Amino acid sequence: MGEPLIRLRNIRKTYRGPGYDSLAVSDVTLDIAEGALVSIVGPSGCGKTTLLKILADLHQADDGGVQIGNPTSHFAPGRDVGMVFQQPLLLKWRRILDNVMLPAEILHIPRTQARERAQCLLALVGLAGLGDRYPYELSGGMQQRVAIARALIHDPKLILMDEPFGALDALTRERMNLEMGRIWRESKKTIIFVTHSIQEAVFLGTHCAVLTARPARIADFFSIDLPHPRTLDMKTTEAFGRITQHIYALLGME
Repeated sequence: MGEPLIRLRNIRKTYRGPGYDSLAVSDVTLDIAEGALVSIVGPSGCGKTTLLKILADLHQADDGGVQIGNPTSHFAPGRDVGMVFQQPLLLKWRRILDNVMLPAEILHIPRTQARERAQCLLALVGLAGLGDRYPYELSGGMQQRVAIARALIHDPKLILMDEPFGALDALTRERMNLEMGRIWRESKKTIIFVTHSIQEAVFLGTHCAVLTARPARIADFFSIDLPHPRTLDMKTTEAFGRITQHIYALLGME
């Protein structure tokens, strides 16, 4: 892996409302290398999505520092970040190709250039030839592939994924995990992948950040020393089991 693309230092975030203060993230310090696929796992409601939103510049940290990119280069969240959510959030009245091209339109990327890239990205996610379909004509897993292609259309430096496979059935989720590994290897993007699934975190990640219960703190951040490409039979190996057991122990689930 290369130099850190992301540097977080002592990040804190508190949500405030009438009569309450709720500390969501506390003193998170983390370096993420360019080209890594970092899975983030932790208890439900611990602050994983809050951390992702801070990285996307959708929320501002109350304290601490966030540096993305080289200090001498300009990093623009709207231009350099792609996001994939739990639901595909496709526009049902637009064809698949036009859904993929939507960020390019917003960023005023020339249509001919964007269309060519969108077709290449649909091929990358295994949907070549389906650009003229509408979202209702695709399965849930296929729609999430469209969402991944849409997140890549403007060639961002960083991809943020918030439980992107959480709504899929178990078999489709396994297939999407295999596809996600392939897409990461071929796109060479830096990806941060939030999940509730410990097995998914281990299977996908080059590194894993384990967060504590709210407020989120880093319980551990470690590299996952499993070869690529990952295969489903790796889940039955002793090495895979040791890593998952380590995460269970960190979360008090032994």
